Amino acid sequence: MSASAGSFSAPPQVHVFDGILSDFDGTIVDSTDAIVKHWHQVGEEMGVDPKVILATSHGRRSIDVLKLYDPSKANWEYVSYIEGRIPQEYGSDAIEIPGARDLLSALEDSSVNWGVVTSGTRALVDGWLGVLGLPHPRNLVVAEDVEAGKPDPRCYLLGRERLGLDDPSSSSIIVFEDAPSGIRAGKAAGFRVLALATTHSLAQLRDAGADWIVQDLRSVSVQRVESGRVHLEIRDALL
Repeated sequence: MSASAGSFSAPPQVHVFDGILSDFDGTIVDSTDAIVKHWHQVGEEMGVDPKVILATSHGRRSIDVLKLYDPSKANWEYVSYIEGRIPQEYGSDAIEIPGARDLLSALEDSSVNWGVVTSGTRALVDGWLGVLGLPHPRNLVVAEDVEAGKPDPRCYLLGRERLGLDDPSSSSIIVFEDAPSGIRAGKAAGFRVLALATTHSLAQLRDAGADWIVQDLRSVSVQRVESGRVHLEIRDALL
């Protein structure tokens, strides 16, 4: 990293939130290699150059990607089928993002309002959680649940609703994201966004409006929960 890009050395800060919403792929699970193989397979089946698909697919729902190349396949039955087979066929090509297991375990063991908001299908999320043995989110918003995918904010607004935090004037939420489209969705929903530098450049994360940028989830920990509000420590953010 060049000096002009900054350094991951900000001192620890503790911020208080009513809820946590996290993206999944690139934020909790690193399935990049599996997804690349998946889109190569799908691209070959459709007769579309996989490199063209991969240039625009990250952070977007598969159904929205398929609409561009083969609208006949842009239906939830087909999307759930192709995404459900990813963990089955490429399970060895995915790993957890550093710090994800410890953070999810801490959330699971606490009374924190938390959930996952993902562009993936339920079949994909359940598959990866099973393969990697990670805690299942208490609340889940998947691709099938919303009419428009990220950067549209409706997925995160639905996530807030599922956390039981319906009043935007009295609740504060932090979003964990890795993709510019997801960052923009979280900001458009009125939330603060912590971006992970796991899949995109620092410039892309900054331009999308991230409030903090960290390397991975090792920089985030639950300090305590009081009256349902989580005191979250953020360490080594980008200066």
